[in-house]
Amino acid sequence: MAHFPLNHPLRPLYRTLAALTGTYILIFGSVSLTRTVGQTLFSRESTWALGLRTNLAFAIISVIWGLIVVVANLIGGNVGHYTNLVGAVVFMVTGIYMVAFMQTPANFLNFSVSTAILSLVFGVILLLAGMYDKTGTAESQRAEQVYKSTSIPRSAPRQ
Repeated sequence: MAHFPLNHPLRPLYRTLAALTGTYILIFGSVSLTRTVGQTLFSRESTWALGLRTNLAFAIISVIWGLIVVVANLIGGNVGHYTNLVGAVVFMVTGIYMVAFMQTPANFLNFSVSTAILSLVFGVILLLAGMYDKTGTAESQRAEQVYKSTSIPRSAPRQ
């Protein structure tokens, strides 16, 4: 089972970074919606918003994911933790998929290289936030620290 530290001291910083990432995604999606109105859902036209190529489907997905990430990180706690982990997987898998199929008809979200790279960067940011923003009670944190201190084998001192 994966281990994530409880109540990490930099948890507010990681939540803020994740919320800022979600805010950018939300703004990008909103700008993209205004630029892609009237196009087909999976258009392959050369439509750009904030330096990234987009289409109507990608704009809608961006607005939805931006809202999810921002709201989850405003709620905080383990809601933000699990949302950030799921978001990290979604952004990384999407970025890798779009790099692999960029010059094919399978590029249904109309990604460019810069869009795929930014998707991977957002995935890493959300992964870091998800790894360090798990919350727990003070009692569970103390139990975790006791477990760590007793489970580490100590080697005999050298002579």
